[in-house]
Amino acid sequence: MALEQLQPTNGLSVDVEDWFQVGAFENVIERGSWESLADRVERNCDAILQMFADADVSATFFTLGWVASRHPRLMQRIVAEGHELASHGWDHARVFRLGREAFARDLDMSRKAIEDAAGVGITGYRAPSFSIDRRTPWAYMILAEQGFTYSSSVAPIAHDHYGWSDAPRFAFKPLPWSDLIEIPVTTATFAGRRLAAGGGGFFRVLPYGFSRWAIRQVNRRDGRPAVFYFHPWEIDPGQPRVADAPLKSRLRHYTKLDGMAGKLRQLIGEFRWGRMDVLARREAASAVPLAA
Repeated sequence: MALEQLQPTNGLSVDVEDWFQVGAFENVIERGSWESLADRVERNCDAILQMFADADVSATFFTLGWVASRHPRLMQRIVAEGHELASHGWDHARVFRLGREAFARDLDMSRKAIEDAAGVGITGYRAPSFSIDRRTPWAYMILAEQGFTYSSSVAPIAHDHYGWSDAPRFAFKPLPWSDLIEIPVTTATFAGRRLAAGGGGFFRVLPYGFSRWAIRQVNRRDGRPAVFYFHPWEIDPGQPRVADAPLKSRLRHYTKLDGMAGKLRQLIGEFRWGRMDVLARREAASAVPLAA
């Protein structure tokens, strides 16, 4: 399908975490066992990098510090191939469970691990499981204090695991005294309701036509770029199965893994895509102040 040349350049992002580090299994797989589990994140990222090279697109890799510290060559390859590295926290702990001091330590550890591994500075952050919400306004102060220029940590929907349903749908400035901007993951609207449309499990499970409709709505009607994300484990149907996880978690995690790579290639080929740091600079002028 022809690339939609006249539409905005959308933000393409990868949340770099392995299959055992996901929120769906956080109450089943102990963090202390991670070192003993099959490490599949590098092989999956290699496949993603090849996919991006084939399509000649650049993206942002929001990476766990835990992963960066164990895969420095992968971090260096991501940068060498023209992509952005950004932080996804240290070990996928949700912001609203950390508190101020623990979040500051987590942020500092992850940033240093990524920068040491890759040899470049980072300016972007995405909270694990989009866990910045109305409970954690203090997180933005810490991000600004540590020198981050943008965050993409808000899902402006209602969801059983995350969400800030009344947050702005597009870029906003969470702090009146800082240039830090938040770029929420994409939602579409239908009959007055917001619909999650920015990737992940929604993209895997729903028909491709829904994502096409949603991104076109954001690009054409709203005149704004979409923000799309996925995970390396989502293109890996051969990953180990966690049999003792709750049924709902297993359905969310494993459904339609075998079709994900093909859908991604179609999406990447149909729309314009770029790095999140470039998108953040472009969106800064349109970012609205966060209402009190």
